Amino acid sequence: MLYHWFELGQVACRPARVAADTCRLLLGHPFNPVGRTPLGRSVTAACEVFERTTRRYSRPSFSITETTVDDVSVAVREETVLDLPFCRLQHFEREISEQTARAQPRILIVAPMSGHFATLLRGTVKALLPFADVSITDWQDARGVPYSAGRFDLDTYIDYIIRMLRLFEGDVHVLAVCQPTVPVMAAVSLLEEAGDEDVPLSMTLMGGPIDTRINPTAVNRLAEQRGLDWFDRNVITTVPWLHPGRGRSVYPGFLQLSGFMTMNLDRHVAAHKDLFLHLVRGDGDSALKHKEFYDEYLAVMDLAAEFYLQTVDTVFIRHALPKGGMTHRGQAIDPAAISRVALMTVEGEKDDITGVGQCQAAHALCSSLKADKRRHREQAGVGHYGIFNGSRFSAEILPDILDFIGQNDHRGPMRPAVLRSARPGKVIDGGLPTGPPATPS
Repeated sequence: MLYHWFELGQVACRPARVAADTCRLLLGHPFNPVGRTPLGRSVTAACEVFERTTRRYSRPSFSITETTVDDVSVAVREETVLDLPFCRLQHFEREISEQTARAQPRILIVAPMSGHFATLLRGTVKALLPFADVSITDWQDARGVPYSAGRFDLDTYIDYIIRMLRLFEGDVHVLAVCQPTVPVMAAVSLLEEAGDEDVPLSMTLMGGPIDTRINPTAVNRLAEQRGLDWFDRNVITTVPWLHPGRGRSVYPGFLQLSGFMTMNLDRHVAAHKDLFLHLVRGDGDSALKHKEFYDEYLAVMDLAAEFYLQTVDTVFIRHALPKGGMTHRGQAIDPAAISRVALMTVEGEKDDITGVGQCQAAHALCSSLKADKRRHREQAGVGHYGIFNGSRFSAEILPDILDFIGQNDHRGPMRPAVLRSARPGKVIDGGLPTGPPATPS
């Protein structure tokens, strides 16, 4: 009934939201002198903040229409190359010559399926497009997938990753952000163990929960303290009849969003207070930056219940991958089988979702990899979001990733102009620290 109460609340609030938006439009009309008074600007701002904080945000678009390749602006067209019930593989086709395209590596970005849409990685895609042929996993909102499409669990997720990797026939570098680092490592392990020729050239794991026993965060501790039964009883509900996925058991996006918000509630309250003040003062640029961020941040998706519960159990409660107990459809996952796929891990010093050391733990698991196929980067001064988006990512982390990809690509290293950043931050070529290995706390 939880989801039904949420929908009822949305419907009940709609008249007030429409009234507030209508008031905003009337007061904001250029021929209405009242709207230019201090009282009028305050009421207009209050109406806009109310409307924005009570609406349901739909899936944003990538809105990437151009990029710059070799100092030339070129058009970008988004196309779907694989359409599965729970995921679309989106490719960003650039209008460049075949010769230029062949000279650049191909990168598959595996976006997190953890509540937000893949468009959260829009900045990551934009930063990579000048240097690579980019595709991304666009996971679908479970409330929009008909019940007849069947179940979607962690095993199915790994199946999807393997199917996508095989599309590239071994000529791709996979980059996984946060949640998918575990299933991506599992998929690559299975391909390596089978001697499959379609293994990627490299995998870059960014802020992923490979071993959450190391420097556990509040998110990690909650999962262990509550246990799987608590999550099943308290956060799993059924999609109402209004949506195509009616009847499907899900972990609803609005619950995930409430968790995101309460982790940093003071900061979000302050941000909306600042939005109100920006609107009153007419500071359009600052207000626009707020809107752009929250249009993305507040757009959330439902997760299939079986996927969510299996992930919580496997990754956060049993720590199955680092303990050697993770399986895929009955087959054991052995990261030690990985010997051909180069590995890079990236962490943020201030990450409060995935603690420092959790992602780097992948190097210890991939024990068959030679030192020249490993690299680890700990980026100073950034949190979870900053390791894959923003100025620090573009100026400091991205050049390091491109350098690593170039060293493990059959096309050869990237041009020096791409890598002119000085690579500040703690970088360990070889992947493992020179001191004692990190131990679970």
